[in-house]
Amino acid sequence: MSRTIQGSVQQAQRVRQLPRANLWASFSALMRWQLLQVGTMLPLIVVVQGMLAAGIVVGFGFIIPDITDATALFLSTGAPAMLLLTIGLVLVPQAVARMRTDGTFEFMRSLPVPRLLMLAVELTVWSAIALPGVAIGILVAQLRYDLSLAIDWGVLIAAAVLVTVMATAIGYAIAVTLQPMLAQLISQVLVFFVMLFSPITFPASQLPEWFQILHDYLPIQAGADLLRAGLASQVYEAGARDVIVLFIWCVAGVAITLRALMRRK
Repeated sequence: MSRTIQGSVQQAQRVRQLPRANLWASFSALMRWQLLQVGTMLPLIVVVQGMLAAGIVVGFGFIIPDITDATALFLSTGAPAMLLLTIGLVLVPQAVARMRTDGTFEFMRSLPVPRLLMLAVELTVWSAIALPGVAIGILVAQLRYDLSLAIDWGVLIAAAVLVTVMATAIGYAIAVTLQPMLAQLISQVLVFFVMLFSPITFPASQLPEWFQILHDYLPIQAGADLLRAGLASQVYEAGARDVIVLFIWCVAGVAITLRALMRRK
């Protein structure tokens, strides 16, 4: 048995021995367990996410001929939203689907820890993976297009937290309510929907009217607009509707996930 597997088993045994009341100890143990599961792949995942963020900023710029400053700003401020949404709606359901297939997920459900704590650990791990990529995307955008950003840290932090929680909760809900293969298939469809058919790197006005109306009720455009307002507050403003839409989807995703986690076999 490899050292990684031995470490995972030992960590799981420690989690089983923890009292329910000691939330911080349970959270720390679960966090170590998750990091052991990812293992040596963690640095590679972070690097790939950074490359994806840089690729969105630079690659999409090649598609647009004679890109203007306004278009470059819109594209660059949309890249962080695309990265966070891709991680939450694509990578999370794929990872959880694999855990369900190999039995790890059911083992974690058997641990004497609150179900909300399991979701909180997932949110923390995937947020830590996403943040370096977001920072790299912003840095590449500034170097590539010589942008001048007026960052509103309050709006940016609140938007990043809402988008991350929303995307991860929905991705987790997809993974725990559907069969693993179907969850992986839907996540593959979502990556194309987010990248090609969502007004993140292009204005919503370029979509058909019925598609614009649909995006008014989906969390993708709302998340992108909030992050954009946080990064370039001199041009874009945060709207109350965007916050409400994101919050509703957050609550729905968390509720569906917790119900699935608490459901008996």
